[in-house]
Amino acid sequence: MVKYVVKRLWYMAAVFLIVSAVLYFLYHLIPGDPVKAELANFVKENKNLTVEQIEAEKQAITVRLGLDKPLPLRYVRWIAGLLTGNFGYSQSYRQPVAQVIVAPMQNTVILNLMSVVLALSLTIPLGIACAVKKNSVFDRVTQIVTMVGYGVPVYIIALLFIYIFAVVLRWFPVSGMNTPGAEFSSVSGWLIDRIKYMALPLLVMTAGSLGGMTRYVRTAMVDALGQDYIRTARAKGLPERVVIFSHAWRNALLPVIALIISWFLGIFGGSLIIENIFGLNGVGKLLYDALMQKDYELVLAAQMFYVVISLAGNLFLDLIYGVVDPRIRVAG
Repeated sequence: MVKYVVKRLWYMAAVFLIVSAVLYFLYHLIPGDPVKAELANFVKENKNLTVEQIEAEKQAITVRLGLDKPLPLRYVRWIAGLLTGNFGYSQSYRQPVAQVIVAPMQNTVILNLMSVVLALSLTIPLGIACAVKKNSVFDRVTQIVTMVGYGVPVYIIALLFIYIFAVVLRWFPVSGMNTPGAEFSSVSGWLIDRIKYMALPLLVMTAGSLGGMTRYVRTAMVDALGQDYIRTARAKGLPERVVIFSHAWRNALLPVIALIISWFLGIFGGSLIIENIFGLNGVGKLLYDALMQKDYELVLAAQMFYVVISLAGNLFLDLIYGVVDPRIRVAG
């Protein structure tokens, strides 16, 4: 197992380097002059500059951004900084990328993890109940509802929820992260205010995930309940709860885990839409704003965040297979 993990880590490092190189070279092929953009801001802030001062500042910006070096050497310098925690300098925020991206990264991770926990706590019991009560009224109604939910885009769900819960019922705010001045209140007051703002995006992300996940859990359980070993377990007189959860669910869990991991990784990408709709300070919104402002150092850092999440998720998927199904062994 240890040998396998080490090999996978080397594989992840190779993929990370290849993807980072492709992204770096692609973004630097996009037309645009970061030196000119930053120099314009400098001239705007400092009046009555001479031509010599402007040229000196232009040269200083070029050196600071590393644009006086060939592109391959700039990539080596960038990746070396990335691996040591230096993610570059954000032109739009005018501060190191590491300082800009920390808070959005925390918000995105917390929002997505809460969405996954809430969605799984609903979809797994619901999918199992539908499989056990196959073709019942409950199962058919659930299938219709989940089919509608699966076919409706998440931004439509977001608009519908905003209208119902924010406009009509006025339970939650439409957008934002907190009420102005809430940070000066007590810790409990700040926490309640933050939960109030995060509740609606969390409900939208969870509702958007219910349809596909519930149907997949149901399908896996229906397939498992039709196997011979289930009939044998029932013939032995085992309680139905034991048959369902100890035999059927354990065997149905393997394909479900693969879907859960891929779905979890997809949620991180899909949160870009949610974060922009609700004005959340997350990596998705940060990535969108950075692209609009051509802040490519910040864009690359946000992109590499998603790359790391994907690589770690796939490694976790391979390892969890062996835990769920002892028949699967990872070889060195």
